[in-house]
Amino acid sequence: MKRRAKTSIEGIVQGVGFRPFIYQLARRNSLAGYVSNTSAGVDIEVEGESEAIERFLAEVRSETPPLARITRLDTTYLSPAAYGDFHIQASVAGARSALISPDVAVCEDCLRELFDPRDRRYRYPFINCTNCGPRYTIIMDIPYDRKWTSMGKFEMCPDCAREYHDPMDRRFHAQPDACWVCGPKVWLVDAEQRPVEGEPVERVCRLLEQGHIIAIKGLGGFHLAVDAGSEAAVSRLRERKRREEKPLALMSADLATIGRYARIQPAEEAQLTDRARPIVLLEKDDPEGLIAPSVAPRNRFFGVMLPYTPLHHLIMREVAAPALVMTSANLSEEPICIENDEAVKRLAGIADYYLFHNRDIYLRSDDSILRVAAGAPRLMRRSRGFVPVPVFLEEELPQVLAVGGEMKSIVCLTKGNRAFLSQHVGDLENLETLDFFELTVGHLKRILEITPQAIAYDLHPEYLSTKWALAQQGVRLIGVQHHFAHIAGCLAENHAKGPVIGLSLDGTGYGTDGRIWGGELLIAGLKDFRRGGHFRYLPLPGGAKAIKEPWRMAVAYLLAAFGKEIPRLPFLEGADPEALRLLPEMIEKGINSPLTSSCGRLFDAVAAMCGLRTKVAYEGQAALELEQAMAWPPEPSAKPYAYQLGREDGTVILDFLPAVRQVARDVQKGVSVQEISLRFHLGVVEGLAGAASALREECGIKEAALSGGCFQNRFLLTALTERLARSGFKNVYTQAQVPSNDGGISLGQAVAAAHILRSGH
Repeated sequence: MKRRAKTSIEGIVQGVGFRPFIYQLARRNSLAGYVSNTSAGVDIEVEGESEAIERFLAEVRSETPPLARITRLDTTYLSPAAYGDFHIQASVAGARSALISPDVAVCEDCLRELFDPRDRRYRYPFINCTNCGPRYTIIMDIPYDRKWTSMGKFEMCPDCAREYHDPMDRRFHAQPDACWVCGPKVWLVDAEQRPVEGEPVERVCRLLEQGHIIAIKGLGGFHLAVDAGSEAAVSRLRERKRREEKPLALMSADLATIGRYARIQPAEEAQLTDRARPIVLLEKDDPEGLIAPSVAPRNRFFGVMLPYTPLHHLIMREVAAPALVMTSANLSEEPICIENDEAVKRLAGIADYYLFHNRDIYLRSDDSILRVAAGAPRLMRRSRGFVPVPVFLEEELPQVLAVGGEMKSIVCLTKGNRAFLSQHVGDLENLETLDFFELTVGHLKRILEITPQAIAYDLHPEYLSTKWALAQQGVRLIGVQHHFAHIAGCLAENHAKGPVIGLSLDGTGYGTDGRIWGGELLIAGLKDFRRGGHFRYLPLPGGAKAIKEPWRMAVAYLLAAFGKEIPRLPFLEGADPEALRLLPEMIEKGINSPLTSSCGRLFDAVAAMCGLRTKVAYEGQAALELEQAMAWPPEPSAKPYAYQLGREDGTVILDFLPAVRQVARDVQKGVSVQEISLRFHLGVVEGLAGAASALREECGIKEAALSGGCFQNRFLLTALTERLARSGFKNVYTQAQVPSNDGGISLGQAVAAAHILRSGH
């Protein structure tokens, strides 16, 4: 008996070979009908025998193309329409809700062709197919058709056009499809913009081997590349880029090469080879000395990625160096360069040569960064390869735009049960990044067809994102406290509603009492919170200056712990004598010394006391080096430093001054930094678990959530999760899809604001 089935599919089903997959599946099952892209996804009608239709629908789910992801599939049955065959219809416009694929690494099929001398795309730097290549960074609008991408200006040659229009071909409707005849080209110029003779890739490799800095245009922007084994080249790059000590990302040709200088665990290998090709943090193991010391100084880890574009593969196969530094092409704190003319202007004095191409990057997208911790891969920067795949929510919410904070800015838009987080925007500290922020907001609103009912923002009045939000007209504005946003985001990612005891730990966040929070225990749900506990308030001498000079926070802690007669620890010898003389008076009189409950500042203070870091070159450096200095693997018999719990107006106060006294005495005794760091970390874990347990006994809540930049500390995340579980917490929620740092707060802002909107508060 013949029937007709109409199926609507939503998800990532455009630009991923889904229509030819359906076409081939329908023909295999002798079904007639059509398949078409819509602005919501894909519509299919099939007509034929009932058994064949049921088999077809089962195979749609079980044999989905590699890059496709079905989130919804609805089928209704209709009377037969007497279709004669099966065909692919033109795209249908309408309300936009189709999901767009992220940019993905070049596939194995294309790589085989890339290095096959018999193939017409041999060594073509832009080879791709429906299973790989650029997506989000080249798309201007949807449906995802070539004319709405930056490939629209390249008219396909007859051979490419034949592939593009053949449903049985791997490149059917591969929008970036091109070849040597009709597609983008690469060329090499020097710092004066004079063309460099010779084959560009071969010349780039020889120049890298000679120690030159090359700006290479990639998928989501330019990289600055140097030979990672050359200390002189890496140091020169750091000096020119004004990036003093922050670790630089590496790229190697394959896993075997990476294994020569870093340890790769199975879970890390899976992430390195994933289609997203993120930068993965790997423990150093470099007996041959392949990597220059200045690549990641005073750090136990390298950030490493495999090639993800054909151009990367060509370079990495040709160059003699085992690894190249591949760092974002910008000055520190500026957005990554994406346009050729922009690169020449902004990278003047940094790059010796430029490897250009003429496939426009419509939207910049930095490399994503993750590490494997507490048994899961956890994103530290969510960008290329992951955006714009949404975070799926437990329920449908009103449309909200959340603008994030100041550091590691990412914006978020909600639509239905989806939260769309943008790519990494950067630190909103200059006009260039603000312009990128505004472009990103406009682009996402357009391609997702979202008109926000509200804009959610951080309470800090000086954040550029907050000022931008407050300047918007005709839309409701909802301020969301920073640490509550962290916990709400953690709950949303885990499809939890709360209430939970939320441990929100970071360096800085504007509190509802006007003070600087950062060591918070919140009783929180998705709509509201109350402050159940926090770290003891201490002065932040010099304000923002204390963040860059941890010795100031160390002095503040020592004064609180010992009074005016503080121990003369070695780190004080390097402090500015005049500043050191004035600091106690500043603190006593409250001059430029706001109070803070920051967990991050406690870590800074201990790092300074140990002599690890009295000044920092990048955010979180002191705390990172304190973690890196820990004895590893941890000594099981190590005893935690002490803490004290108190109460003020019904709020739990977690006081680590007892630990500070112990640290100071151990430093004076000459105890190793490795042991001090371990005992300090253990003490923080015990103190947090003790405070959380006290709140649990008080309010009966047996679920906890961990969020904030401090949970990028692998030991703290792992040990505290285990400790809370042992102490009686039923569930301990953590973050993986979204960074626990400020790159994730826009999700929490959006979800909290949406619940506030829906409740009518």
